[in-house]
Amino acid sequence: MSLPTGAPAVRSAGVPRLLYLDNLRTALTVLVVLHHAAIAYSNVPRWYYLEPAADPSGMFLDLMLVFDQAFFMGAFFLIAGLFLPGSHDRRGGRGLLGERLLRLGIPLLAWLLLLRPLVTVGEYTAERDAALAEGSALPYWEYYLTSLTPGPMWFVEVLFVFSALYVLWRYLTRGGRGADRPSPEPGRAPGPVAVAGFVLGLGLAGYGWRIWLPMDAGFLGLPTPAYLPQYAALFTVGVLAARRGLPAGLSGKAGRAGFAAAGAAAAAILVLIVGSSGGTEFLGGGTWQSLVMAVSESVLAVGLITGLLVLFRDRLDRQGAFGRFLSEHAFTVYVVHPVVLVALGYAFSVVQAPAVAKFALVAALGLPLCWMLAFPVRALPGARKVL
Repeated sequence: MSLPTGAPAVRSAGVPRLLYLDNLRTALTVLVVLHHAAIAYSNVPRWYYLEPAADPSGMFLDLMLVFDQAFFMGAFFLIAGLFLPGSHDRRGGRGLLGERLLRLGIPLLAWLLLLRPLVTVGEYTAERDAALAEGSALPYWEYYLTSLTPGPMWFVEVLFVFSALYVLWRYLTRGGRGADRPSPEPGRAPGPVAVAGFVLGLGLAGYGWRIWLPMDAGFLGLPTPAYLPQYAALFTVGVLAARRGLPAGLSGKAGRAGFAAAGAAAAAILVLIVGSSGGTEFLGGGTWQSLVMAVSESVLAVGLITGLLVLFRDRLDRQGAFGRFLSEHAFTVYVVHPVVLVALGYAFSVVQAPAVAKFALVAALGLPLCWMLAFPVRALPGARKVL
């Protein structure tokens, strides 16, 4: 079975469906929608509809974005890595890359050619009017090409690169179709010393990376390139965990310890940000604040992901008709949700309310609307092959 690899789960012959990972992917997709809904009313100017907070409640949205960003996309990459070895075993390297190109490339093209023009109408209109006021013209094709980025679909771009590097590694090490097969039995989880070493190493890598590329910097159209070391590391952890029969081998104690560590790290991040009094030293540049932030984020990410894996495995490993519907349409929601959120943003632009209240309104309406839109999109001829 192929789970959260940028495409929906599909059932392969003889391969059991891991419902708890289906459900975890759905929960993470919900968080993606909430995250982008919050950006519109926060003080982070990185979305297609922006209404910067004019009241203190925007700070709560800013903190939400910081905590989300510390772990949720890393969790997607880890889960993707969990199923990559098995997919390679079944398809081989060429087949795996062909499948990824189909199921990641087509949604990316659909976003660039169909959906991105819809969500950037307001942004283009504002820039066109500004150009006209200065006596120049800005045709749409020029705006489109000069502002071209993958938007939220950066995830599928990076995932394809990671998948291609994995296939290359298997080829160079001459791994046969079964050489990297995931263990069918639960394996022994790494001990506390190994986990602590990994977390510290990940934090130091992030700190060093952010000397060159701070948290507020963009790179190659990626909105969060400062987290690339985390994404690569957690993707690799997923691949290695598959060979060891994890996360089935994680204990309940490991899950509880993960949540406790994540809570402590979240508190440290909160103290650091509040204590900065609006400063940006924690964003990068080799400062001690950046070191604390990078290490704390690593603790939060590893701890929270571990806790969530155990929680969903032990408590949420079942799925009714509604849960199956949510899971089957989760990737489609990931692709189309910007259209829903931007439309709601403009629809409620005349509403005067605190930032948190407007976020709550858009989130409450946006989540069901995203799945309502995903249903007819996925019902289009041929759509289920890629969505």
